[in-house]
Amino acid sequence: MDEAPSLPPPRSRGWCAAEACRLEATAEKPGNVHPGASFPDLDHADLVAAGRAIAGAMEAAPSRRLGTTILRAVAASRGVTRSNANLGIVLAIAPLAAVPGNDAGGAVTAAEVAAVLDGLRPADAADVWRAIALAAPGGLGRPERFDLAGPPPDDLRAAMAAAAPHDRIARLWTEGFQPLLDGPVADLLAEIDAGRPLGDAIVRTFLRQLARDPDTLVARRHGRDVAERVSDRAAEVIGRGEEGWRRAAAELDRTLRVPRRVNPGTTADLCAAALYVVLRDGRLHDRLGTTAATRFDLAAVRPPRAPNGD
Repeated sequence: MDEAPSLPPPRSRGWCAAEACRLEATAEKPGNVHPGASFPDLDHADLVAAGRAIAGAMEAAPSRRLGTTILRAVAASRGVTRSNANLGIVLAIAPLAAVPGNDAGGAVTAAEVAAVLDGLRPADAADVWRAIALAAPGGLGRPERFDLAGPPPDDLRAAMAAAAPHDRIARLWTEGFQPLLDGPVADLLAEIDAGRPLGDAIVRTFLRQLARDPDTLVARRHGRDVAERVSDRAAEVIGRGEEGWRRAAAELDRTLRVPRRVNPGTTADLCAAALYVVLRDGRLHDRLGTTAATRFDLAAVRPPRAPNGD
């Protein structure tokens, strides 16, 4: 395998995308791949490699059509992995990375993302259709309209709207990115402000989002009832006190792997997008007190204590 590509400078779009993928993949989220758990066709190294692979496409996103960014990111990812590793992450992060300006970071607003999506053209739809075919994701089904096996639509937003009832990322494209900012982004910052190590903060953000919104990948593969039961379990876990939530999360993880694999993968994609946002705008660095060049240690990094110890 080729040597891993070098990353763009810290706090840049590409660096934030790669780091968001690494952090999301490394946190021990129930039912997901992490350093201690893999799937037959996907492991932690695959996810980290895929994150590094998309950095170049995300770095150049403001100067390219959104469809081109997505296609180049997916092609780069498929070049270093055995299976679809991050199509959902690419679709969630690319519109954020495509917002122009803010080259030194800075908060991205839902209105700015909407402006990017308002500029979509038929060529973007064609490239996204090619990207989805290249990623070859499982569990998408065969919708009556905008069949992925058929020609691309002229209106990509209309296709996303048709997919929105059964795909949370498509819903972001259709309804706007404000739920990402108000949900996982706000949850992540609140967990960090509560003094949790970054790894715990990511896991609890994942659980909060899962409790809030049944995972659409689980619903497509296993049915809505299963997805809702998983959400109910996530709510139970997050409701446990400090002495019990980690044990409850570990038990949930076991039930999501045996006797069958139930992977809340779309919820994980939303966590990666939330991490991209707070890396890019600097709020994660501000809260954790690390330099821009530091790679975060999930287990060790906590918010700095106040000088008086409070």
